Amino acid sequence: MILRGGVLPAIFPEAPVPMPSENSLQSPAITAQVTVTRDSPEDVQTRQIFVLLDGDRKGELLFGDEISFPVSAGHHIIRVDNTWNHKDLAVDINVGDDLHFLTKSTAGQFSKFLLVALGAGPIYVSIEPAAPRQPS
Repeated sequence: MILRGGVLPAIFPEAPVPMPSENSLQSPAITAQVTVTRDSPEDVQTRQIFVLLDGDRKGELLFGDEISFPVSAGHHIIRVDNTWNHKDLAVDINVGDDLHFLTKSTAGQFSKFLLVALGAGPIYVSIEPAAPRQPS
């Protein structure tokens, strides 16, 4: 390879390299979808909530956010974690499922007092099945 002007020539494959099939939404391994929403009026609207599927981080939700991701059929663990505590939800997913969940961070009465007085306190996270949302 000859350098011209100190720059390496661009190297392009002769044909486009296809996406690995396991990463494609058309992959036979991807057979369902999971959506997690964080918009409950009971949410204290502080701290982010991390969403994990089988230990793999899928995203981070602030209040009002939603995340959807493809999932293969089978048994899975969905974890939500607000860095104060976490909750795990075991789900069995079937081909064609479009599952929806609601997550929220909540505080008890004493926690609310601590949040007001000190600006910090224990905030608990939860996840529960939810009805699909109608597009707005």
